[in-house]
Amino acid sequence: MRYSGRVDKVNLAEKLALFDAHWQPKIVGELNGQHVKLVKFSGPFVWHHHVDEDEMFLVVNGSFVMEFRDRSVVLNEGEFLIVPRGVEHRPVAESEVHVLLFEPAGTRNTGNIESERTAPTAYL
Repeated sequence: MRYSGRVDKVNLAEKLALFDAHWQPKIVGELNGQHVKLVKFSGPFVWHHHVDEDEMFLVVNGSFVMEFRDRSVVLNEGEFLIVPRGVEHRPVAESEVHVLLFEPAGTRNTGNIESERTAPTAYL
């Protein structure tokens, strides 16, 4: 979604309707070296952390639990959480949830680990 000389709005529901895969973030915007991504969660993710990046998770539809080694935080629709760099975490969703991520360009979804859940960079 690189700048094409035209400024357009982004409809989150329309973008979310374009894919079904879970744990595969899609880039829907860029600003100041940051990516705005949409992702669908279902089930548990992998424990990981990001060495150099903070991440923001904003719940668009549904709810999920962000697990930390010492506690868990429930995030409901319209709520967000910022996970500071270096903090180990794992999102867990009992049912499908739609999330907007805001993070530095190049941030890998599995952070410091490589697994079957490591997603390629993908634009919508």
